[in-house]
Formats: sequence, structure tokens, C-alpha cells
Amino acid sequence: MDELSLGERELDIMAIIWELGSGTVGEVRERLPVTLAYTTVLTILRNLEAKGFLSHEEEGKAHRYFPTVDQRAAQQTALARLVDSLFHGSAEQLLARLVADHDLNAADLRRLARHLGERPPGKRGAK
Repeated sequence: MDELSLGERELDIMAIIWELGSGTVGEVRERLPVTLAYTTVLTILRNLEAKGFLSHEEEGKAHRYFPTVDQRAAQQTALARLVDSLFHGSAEQLLARLVADHDLNAADLRRLARHLGERPPGKRGAK
């Protein structure tokens, strides 16, 4: 599984499946931020299943798709690859870029500092 190779629509669909816990083509389609044909959503779901992100069970005439990858694990893997490939392994560079690009204010930075202070000791300094 290569989380960074997921396209925008695939990520949209995975976010919906993770939020719902499972979904049929129709359930996913009605929650997408764009209008896609039923067959397009079905094709994307099948592609995600072929990539190992989803499995399905028959439910009447429909298929219900389930995530096979935990969202947090997918985030961790994708973020680690992003840090390694675009920020030379430096989480600090990534964080500095996020702060600069997203106009975080002083209150945002204080919340972030509090969050970092709450991390378990074994996680400090880890990539």
C-alpha cells in the first residue's frame, strides 16, 4: 500500500469510509464533495480494494466496503514518507513550513506547544 499514491478522489472516498466505518457505492457517492457517476465511484472503490485499502461484503444486490487500513496508521505512514521525501527527514522543517503557510497565530502556537508537551517521553524527538 502506498498512501502517497492515492489520488484526490481516492482520499475523499477513504475519508468517507473511515468516518462511516463502511459504506456502499450510494452512501459514499452522496457524501462526496463533487458529483461523480455511480460507475465512477464503483471503479474507485474497486481500485482501492485492489490496492489493499478496502474489502467488501455482499449486502443484498450491493457491496458494502470496509477499510482494511486504520486511518491513523495510514496517516503515520503517509506523513513519514512525506517528511522523508520532501523535508529530508526533518519533522521540524515540515512543522515550520506548516506554521509559515497556514498563518498560525500566537494562540494556535500555544495550543501546539501544549500538545507537544503532552506527548509521552518515548515519543519526544522521534521522527
